Amino acid sequence: MDHQAIIFERKNGIAYVTLNRPEVLNARNRRMREELISAVTAIRADPEVRVMIVTGAGERSFSAGRDLKEAAQEKVGVVAARQAKLEVGDTELIARLNKPVIAAINGFALGGGCELALACDIRVAVEDAKLGLPEVSRGMIPGSGGTQRLSRVVGLGKALELILTGSVIDAQEALRIGLVNKVVPRDQLMAAAEEYAQAIVTKAPLAVIFAKEAVREGYEMSLDDGLRLETDLSALLRTTSDVKEGARAFVEKRAPQWRGE
Repeated sequence: MDHQAIIFERKNGIAYVTLNRPEVLNARNRRMREELISAVTAIRADPEVRVMIVTGAGERSFSAGRDLKEAAQEKVGVVAARQAKLEVGDTELIARLNKPVIAAINGFALGGGCELALACDIRVAVEDAKLGLPEVSRGMIPGSGGTQRLSRVVGLGKALELILTGSVIDAQEALRIGLVNKVVPRDQLMAAAEEYAQAIVTKAPLAVIFAKEAVREGYEMSLDDGLRLETDLSALLRTTSDVKEGARAFVEKRAPQWRGE
């Protein structure tokens, strides 16, 4: 796919996806959502890609959410149908990607932009980032997983406070409540995201995939069901050559040579 609304690159086991509409604060229009779906599908299918980093172009915004100007130009029914198909589609694909996803939040992450960040596994933010789900101020509710994911990240009470008041918080408050994992100066943002990515890339590929599945899927289960899932995935990993390679490398005091099988 010819990418115009995003920049998509792959290098050293890392896929870089940059939301590329800085003139409108990287608002997510139909074209961007289609391109995100295409990129995430390609990342899932590429065995060389181990981690995805998503960020925004420019220095002002990760994503200010939905492109309201585009939405205002379409009929209500058409907007609703496309929104349901595309916006949920790209966010859900990111959330369900079997490889770790890191959000490098370089500015505003509001509405659908915050929901996209919530779909990621690790979030790093610049010091002057602003995050929030202000949809109630526009007569809407978060519609790309925000009402469900925010409470799972920061707890029910804080999620209700932020969503019902439409509050926008700064990076330090986001760090305090667990909405982001790390806050860094602007010139260190990509280095911090890549530090996480490189730490993941050096680990056994299947173990990383299964670990993410165990945590993500297990979080939605009872403890007993989650423990059964963990046991099943651990048993599957014990049949792989990477498990043997990990043990040999430890005994031989060398770096393991993972094969992903």
